[in-house]
Amino acid sequence: MKVAFFIPFLFAINNCFSQVYMCKDGTTKFTSEAPLELIKAQSNKTVGAIDCGNKNVAFSINVDSFEGFNSGLQKEHFKENYLETMKYSNATFKGKIIEDVDFTKNGTYTVRAKGTFNIHGTEKEKIIKTKITVKDKEILIETSFEVPLEDHNIKVPKVVNQKIASIIMVDVKANLKPKA
Repeated sequence: MKVAFFIPFLFAINNCFSQVYMCKDGTTKFTSEAPLELIKAQSNKTVGAIDCGNKNVAFSINVDSFEGFNSGLQKEHFKENYLETMKYSNATFKGKIIEDVDFTKNGTYTVRAKGTFNIHGTEKEKIIKTKITVKDKEILIETSFEVPLEDHNIKVPKVVNQKIASIIMVDVKANLKPKA
């Protein structure tokens, strides 16, 4: 999803006094640690934004952009059989930061963002603990959270259930800069 389409959608009712910070190249990693196999993949194509005035946040990643895996066949199965990227191309989180953050001062804050996480066409409300570092007019976001496959109707055949974890760990790191 292009940033040009994504950001206006989220901030259509943006307060003109708010400062919006954006990112086009955040990193999202996932880890599946199952009894018989460890699978890791990452993408550097996470897009996101924070509206500092109303504390709205939104992040999106094209699921097809993940690289890594243990083999090409494993990547193909991830895309075609499990996440069905032809039907469900993006994973998204849209929500609001619950705690107060002074985005005008350098500092590190541990906050929670409450919102809707969508992957594989299934939305779930989620509260995600996040570390926000404000430094020299930039905002660094770092978070880790779990994604239970069952919550998002991601089916794993019994023949490989010892090779794919039922709960996937996701790590996101994004450096946001003021919107020009």
